[in-house]
Amino acid sequence: MALGVMQIRESTEALEKQVLHPLAARSELTRGRETPEALCSIRTAFQRDRDRILHSKAFRRLKHKTQMFIAPVGDHYRTRLTHSLEVAQVSRTVARALRLNEDLTESIALAHDLGHPPFGHTGEHILDELSPTGFHHQQQGLRIVKKLEALNLTLEVLDGMEGLTETKAEFLTLEAQIVDTADRMAYLHHDVEDARRAGIMTEADLPRDILTTLGSTRQERLDRMVTDMVHTSLETINSDNPRISLTSEIREAVMTLRQWMFDHIYLAPERMEQTENVRRVLTALYDFYLKHPQALSPNLPADEPLERRILDYIAGMTDRFAIEAYKAHLLPNTYQAFTVNPRHEGMPS
Repeated sequence: MALGVMQIRESTEALEKQVLHPLAARSELTRGRETPEALCSIRTAFQRDRDRILHSKAFRRLKHKTQMFIAPVGDHYRTRLTHSLEVAQVSRTVARALRLNEDLTESIALAHDLGHPPFGHTGEHILDELSPTGFHHQQQGLRIVKKLEALNLTLEVLDGMEGLTETKAEFLTLEAQIVDTADRMAYLHHDVEDARRAGIMTEADLPRDILTTLGSTRQERLDRMVTDMVHTSLETINSDNPRISLTSEIREAVMTLRQWMFDHIYLAPERMEQTENVRRVLTALYDFYLKHPQALSPNLPADEPLERRILDYIAGMTDRFAIEAYKAHLLPNTYQAFTVNPRHEGMPS
């Protein structure tokens, strides 16, 4: 006999109880939402979170936000959106292998970069310098889902989005730990590929010990990292100190690769030149909106200080929109085919 609609969510929750690891986050036992709401008859709590994130404006804008290359022209370079999708793929693979909650893992992965401003980490550092209260993409992501778009996500997803800080030493769930590790794996994996595609480096430029430990191709490296993560975590989640882990050999190789990328790619002289261009654009926009607050989106919270509204507006911009806003507001008056509409991509309507 077919399940009635009211039984679908309950059936899924019962299946989680049967199949998932005892330490997995179960939808039925969620810590809840900041604003209580009625349950869905079909979807579990974490499935609803995933769907809300996918349908949010902030998620759609990630397709035009920098991952490594600013406003890339090529069709195959990663953006913040494709990065988030790759993190979700790696995270779900690991969660399924460990019998942890895939829906929660995917939700955290899809939401973990919602707060990134235009121009990637470069833009983040500059906004942090400009703002009297500072700026961090993880805190901005929480602000988006809590207030600017009011998605009312579960506390487990909010915890994973927040990340680890000086005052927060651990996550609530193993699922959040998966995403935290998968994020590093994914960006190192695809940043090497994008740098190679851009002609900045070749596979042979990577340190020999990295090639020996992780593999000589991008496919080998990602497979080795994920496989190590699964097999090591299968042991550690059943120990007295359950956690998501890597072997010391792979963990050290990942950290060595990360440092090499910073030294040779992320902080390369040609990229530092771009940093000054980004600084010029974002600083000029920030100063412009201080003098012309009427140019901000009318959809920003009216009860917030001007500096906070400016930060929200600029942080919500895509690379393309920030560049066009700079041209429209701060370059000499010429005919502009592009009109900077405050209701455009820079801010949810």
